[in-house]
Amino acid sequence: MELSSIYDILFNGKTLSVPSKEMDKVGQCYEFLKDFVTDKVIYGINTGFGPMAQWRVDDNHLKELQYNIIRSHATGAGEPLSDIQVKSAMIARIGTFLQARSGINPSVITLLQEFVNRGIYPFIPQHGSVGASGDLVQLAHMALCLIGEGKVHYNGVWRPTIEVLMENGLQPMDIFVREGLSVTNGTSVMTGISIVNQYYAENLLKYATIAGAWINEIADSFDDYMSVEENVCRRQPGQQIIARWLREVSDGSNHLQKREHELYDPSKNKERYFEHKVQAYYSLRCIPQIYGPIYDTLKNAAEVLQNEVNSACDNPIVDYTTQNIYHGGNFHGDYISLEADKVKIAMVRLAMTAERQLNYLFHDRINGILPPFLNVGVLGLNYGMQACQFTATSTTAECQTLAMPNYVHSIPNNNDNQDIVSMGTNSALLCKRVIDNAYQVMSILYIALAQATDCLGLADKLSLKTREQYDAIRAICPKFIEDTSFYEEIAETEKYLRTNIIQYLNA
Repeated sequence: MELSSIYDILFNGKTLSVPSKEMDKVGQCYEFLKDFVTDKVIYGINTGFGPMAQWRVDDNHLKELQYNIIRSHATGAGEPLSDIQVKSAMIARIGTFLQARSGINPSVITLLQEFVNRGIYPFIPQHGSVGASGDLVQLAHMALCLIGEGKVHYNGVWRPTIEVLMENGLQPMDIFVREGLSVTNGTSVMTGISIVNQYYAENLLKYATIAGAWINEIADSFDDYMSVEENVCRRQPGQQIIARWLREVSDGSNHLQKREHELYDPSKNKERYFEHKVQAYYSLRCIPQIYGPIYDTLKNAAEVLQNEVNSACDNPIVDYTTQNIYHGGNFHGDYISLEADKVKIAMVRLAMTAERQLNYLFHDRINGILPPFLNVGVLGLNYGMQACQFTATSTTAECQTLAMPNYVHSIPNNNDNQDIVSMGTNSALLCKRVIDNAYQVMSILYIALAQATDCLGLADKLSLKTREQYDAIRAICPKFIEDTSFYEEIAETEKYLRTNIIQYLNA
């Protein structure tokens, strides 16, 4: 299952299909497990769970045991996950089951597929997972709905699950051997949230790069900061890609300078003091070096997510090919937790850079070419975008506070059976909050870039790519002279950035 195909299902309305060949393997795994369990002690099939695994469960209670793991662990708290996060988690769970190492009956996948395609979203609270046996609590809420209990979000309304199942002609999940444990045990919620995060983070980096090209046009910067020769010397792939993106976005601009024309020509460089900065501020000229590591971080995160959604991440592993069952810890969420924290830190850095670029535009004594706060009204009477900086600064400060890695916050629990845990779902949710914040900061920066462009009358000198963004922002927020409120324009600009995906900047 490719991330791009998951994005199509989540964001482009594509239907989730399951290859019959993969379902056949799931069926083979199930048939093997059903025969193999006789007269053997296997965790979670005829034993208790977690530290209760030392107790054997009588054969006449085995089906009850599977229901008990679902009901007893549906203990989440807080606001529910969004529909798209739940949908992504269900897709990730299907990805795990299609590895044919869980021993479930194929009907479980079929039912999850129906939930995804029909827009039936289980109630899954944000709080509850420590990310050790995966997302036990949140996945228990998913499983609760699969057995026809709990509630689901359907057509925008919270309703009892059984009503929605009946309305759609669907039967609740049956318990055959270990369906209860299989559904509740794994990393699919943290993975699902992180897949959604990845989509938005990759898009935001592209908008940040476009903003970087645009602000250098406004500053009339020398263009060698993004040159091949400058960036190829540093053997970091992300830096070179960001530099290439900057060149692509800046192509055709009439407001960038050539250093060799202005400073290397002896007939022009006679001044003792150069009004135009010989080197721009770091937040302008170091964009390849700042955003390059962010690109590399996102690239690695995508690889981890791709691997995880195509992995068997529960316990035990039922291997019908070797005719054996293996006990271990594939449910442990460290891979996802660490990547979520790395993406979160990278997005904090992006927000910080955008905030500094915004400060450059607003601070007339720094840029030397623009009115204070891009105020083209009466200074003292009017205030331009002054208060917008408060919002950007405070939002960036919150991001910095949230930058502390959650991956290192292990607290033993479960009678110390889970003595070191990943907190992966918490990491993914905190990452999501930082990404949301970064979009807000970027939205303010885009409005400011458009206003700065008009302050200098540069619209016709921009590159085609930055002019395209200028026109889009001006359709949302026209040039302003008199003081105006900005909260609706900021929200509309954020919506624009989130829903208009940049297609032309690629690796």
